[in-house]
Amino acid sequence: MGTKAKVALGAVVGIVVIGAVSANAGGDGGSGSSGSKDKGSSASVGQSAGGKGSGARKPGAEAAEEKKAAFDGDGDFQVGSDIKPGTYRTTGNTEGMCYWERAKDASGETDAILANDNVTGTSYVTVKPGDKLFKSTGCHDWEAVGAGAKGTPASAMKGDGGMFKVGVDIAPGTYRSTGNADDSCYWERTKDAGHSVESIIANNNVSGSAVVTISASDAYFKTAGCKDWKKTG
Repeated sequence: MGTKAKVALGAVVGIVVIGAVSANAGGDGGSGSSGSKDKGSSASVGQSAGGKGSGARKPGAEAAEEKKAAFDGDGDFQVGSDIKPGTYRTTGNTEGMCYWERAKDASGETDAILANDNVTGTSYVTVKPGDKLFKSTGCHDWEAVGAGAKGTPASAMKGDGGMFKVGVDIAPGTYRSTGNADDSCYWERTKDAGHSVESIIANNNVSGSAVVTISASDAYFKTAGCKDWKKTG
């Protein structure tokens, strides 16, 4: 499928972004875009909307709300009418076949892309009010993630699990991944789910053993092509 062949336009895998290198800890399983090796996950909270006056819902209001809080993994969605701005999550994607894109218009041109990614595992993405279009191809359904989402942070995570929300999916701390070859292991600490170069706190491509400390102030940790991570401290 053509769109899946697009290259993520954010941080290029292989370029180390300046920033304190910190480790990330998470549990088993659960990206301006980051490199083609960015993935992710996090707990989500559905949105609910009450009706006017007494609080009773109008017929069809609940269905309409659910449509905005969760949407299909295939399609083009206009921001503000089809979906609301906010942070969304998709999980269970395999082999980088899930492709998403935030765009400033519907021209389909490369210059219109604000951020994009090819995903294995889980991904989080924040659709901003200024975005015009969100494209998704070959992804599992997207669900809205509430600002107060909670979870039970794990101390281990899949090396190709994608994107993990710190404090929800994985616990802060120092993590280690061993047995990586040919710089195929890519990790990234980010301050948000905007997937821009500015979102990246630190990243690296690794051969052999990888050690990273994930701070409690980090928002997300991405991992792709790595051996599984275990918390060591």
